Amino acid sequence: MKREIVSQEQVKSYIKNLETKDVEVLFNLGRNKFVTFCGKLSGVYPAIFTITPFDKTFKGQTSYSYAEYMCGRVKLKVID
Repeated sequence: MKREIVSQEQVKSYIKNLETKDVEVLFNLGRNKFVTFCGKLSGVYPAIFTITPFDKTFKGQTSYSYAEYMCGRVKLKVID
């Protein structure tokens, strides 16, 4: 599979377009551990973006850097 080279500015604009949308998040914690949750992309900032989980008892990281998205540690899927 050929991988397209994407700049950080392209990633920022893609995530900016997802702002206020419902997303499913797959977060790689390392050592074959993953966290999956659904939430709303609530904020887009110069260095990070934030996601507010729908589950109010969720105790985990809800802010991510664009670098984490670019290297595949965080994956986002829009919920229709």
